[in-house]
Amino acid sequence: MEITGPWDRERVDEFLDEARVPVRLGCRTPRDAPWIVSLWFAWDGAINCATSASADLADFLAHDDHVSFEVSTNEPPYKGVRGRGHATVTPDADKELLRSLLERYLDGVDNPTGDRLLRPEREEIRVRIEPERLHSWDYSGRMGPAER
Repeated sequence: MEITGPWDRERVDEFLDEARVPVRLGCRTPRDAPWIVSLWFAWDGAINCATSASADLADFLAHDDHVSFEVSTNEPPYKGVRGRGHATVTPDADKELLRSLLERYLDGVDNPTGDRLLRPEREEIRVRIEPERLHSWDYSGRMGPAER
């Protein structure tokens, strides 16, 4: 994996492990149009997302597994990681990944979102993105927290 930008691999791993914002995932539709979707994720050297098995994204990734992605702060000073790689889709039959993402983003599964997403009839998939390239940026040195 190629890593560029001001952060080394350790700092990239730290940022992606601690981030509690969605990953913005770009792909191509079967008609070769660009598509972007925001998903919760967990990082283990790859980006791991969960979504409904009936989501358009599953069909798009079956057509073309090349993806781009970005995880960045929403408030100044802006910083983050973007990259590209390949996605694989597998079933999340026990919703293990989804449960861990509910814990990560909502501090638990006992909430209206958990109730809706964990319904027994809802089929879930895992989307795992193996990065080929990562690029970090960090404007902390030139942008204060109150600057807009």
